[in-house]
Amino acid sequence: MKPEGTRDYLPPEAEVRASFRERLEALFSRWGYRPVELSALEPYDATHPNADRAFKLVDKTGEVLMLRSEFTTALARVLLPRASEGPFRLRYAGKLWLREAAAEPGRLREFTQVGVELVGISSPAADAELVELAWEALVAVGLEAAVIEIGLPALVRDLLEATGLPADVAERLRRAVDRKAVPELAEALSAFGVEGKLREAILALPDLYGGREVLQEAKRHALSDRARLDLEWLEAVASALPPALPLMFDLGMARRYDYYSGLTFRAYTPDFGLPLLGGGRYDGALLPMAAGFAVGLERVLEAAKAPPSRRGVEVVAADVDLARRLRAEGRVVELAHTDDRAALLALAKRRGARYLAVEGKLVEVTSCRDTN
Repeated sequence: MKPEGTRDYLPPEAEVRASFRERLEALFSRWGYRPVELSALEPYDATHPNADRAFKLVDKTGEVLMLRSEFTTALARVLLPRASEGPFRLRYAGKLWLREAAAEPGRLREFTQVGVELVGISSPAADAELVELAWEALVAVGLEAAVIEIGLPALVRDLLEATGLPADVAERLRRAVDRKAVPELAEALSAFGVEGKLREAILALPDLYGGREVLQEAKRHALSDRARLDLEWLEAVASALPPALPLMFDLGMARRYDYYSGLTFRAYTPDFGLPLLGGGRYDGALLPMAAGFAVGLERVLEAAKAPPSRRGVEVVAADVDLARRLRAEGRVVELAHTDDRAALLALAKRRGARYLAVEGKLVEVTSCRDTN
């Protein structure tokens, strides 16, 4: 039996997974992001954002450890002593583990992410770099139909803080905004005496969804200098992005606004309900200045449906010396340890190979007569 929420992968599925991962890593490398390797084992930390959901284990000394459940916190722990030496452009790829398991596609207890962190820079230009790179990552795995949704949790935070309500009440309002539950939001605002322009601005948040025109509408509801500055930052990000990049703005996106200091973004395709990637700016949360995003490998595989082209076996070889020469030329060659022509031909057909390498010669499979 296998543990629930885990999977094994064999060819050709494992090859397709490797192809997606290689494409993403090559793209991030071209943008100047350098690789890091992080331990899968971490000391247990009750303040970790996934502490309640992480797999925990005890070593022989009695120390409580946990399996890595996300990359950003692990990377921040390593970089924090060196944060002043930045900027750093770093990329990672690997497995993560969470105890909860759901049956829907893209939700596993063991899963893979490929992502980047840009540390030591905080500017609209840096945010635009990450959003554009996120879009390029989607294109790299054949998801040109995806749309990137950008949120500004800071705007929601600014308005809710302006109410002066207790933290538990503000959290209730935040959840209603994020779910776009306008009747519930209106009822709660009335119950707690929030009136006038502030009430109007908070009620407008769930409907601030659409193209770049939404930013102009949002300015009407920016009641503080801080909110106006946040929107000006977001406008500068949008202006720095290619006009053809498919963007939607969801200024009612209010998840983790105590963590994200600026914009957040996610990506979706029309026929796949889970986010394919996600990230944002989190200055001051883990590092003084930092932003990044991660691509969910299982999710993009599920959403892409048609796998990218992969290079399979070109030659099935019984001639070892010829096989060596062909590999030196860059061809993909599989050795068949038999001289039986029928067995060679059968193997070549199973592999989709075009040639046999026999007795110092390359022979096209289509020219061979099947003796079975």
